[in-house]
Order: sequence, then C-alpha cells, then structure tokens
Amino acid sequence: MKSKIVLSGALFILTGIILGAFGAHALEKQLNIEELDSFQTGVQYQLYHGLALLVLGFNFDKIKRPSLLCWGIVLGTVLFSGSIYLLAIDTLMGIDLSFLWPVTPLGGTLLIVSWGTLVYQLIRNN
Repeated sequence: MKSKIVLSGALFILTGIILGAFGAHALEKQLNIEELDSFQTGVQYQLYHGLALLVLGFNFDKIKRPSLLCWGIVLGTVLFSGSIYLLAIDTLMGIDLSFLWPVTPLGGTLLIVSWGTLVYQLIRNN
C-alpha cells in the first residue's frame, strides 16, 4: 500500500506538470482569464497534494490508518482538480459540464476532512 501512495503522489506531480504546461501554452489563447486561472488552480492543488502524498507515503508507518487518509487525499484531489479542469475547458470542448459544479466542493471537503484527520492525529500523538 505504501508504494501505491508514493506512486499516486508521483503520478499527480507528473500529470500536474504536464497539465500546467498544457494550460500555459496550448490553452493560453483558447481560454479566457477566469477559465485559465481556474485551470491553474486545479494544477496547483494537484501538485501540492502530489507532494503531500509522497511525504505521507514515505512516513506511512508513522501515521494511524494511513491508507484511509491517503486515499481520501487521492479521491479529494481527483474530484477537486478534475472537476475544475473539466469546468474550465467545457466551452472549448463544446459540452456543457456545468452539472459538475457540486463535485468541486465535494472534493474540497474530502481534502479538508483528510487534512483535519491528520492534524487531529498529530495533536493527539504529541
């Protein structure tokens, strides 16, 4: 499981870098400023959580229920960043994906709960 967490973090970072470059170069003239900013927000959160997964994966044995915590971060990031990507480019794709708007705060809530759980564990163990 530890290696899957580290691999997930590395994949988030790899795809985050690719998507960041794609947004900065290929989408730069295709999206308006708000859409491009939203896309970059998705990239930032994906990169941050990729790094966090690497740290958590390498400290797997020091965390209580690390699998649940890490998969909460993975799922939260996929929902949060993934929905932002799709909502930012839906006009470009010619598809109305506005029905996805509730997915973004759902992913964000899952991230908050996951990080809150880790903070609680750290406070309780000290």
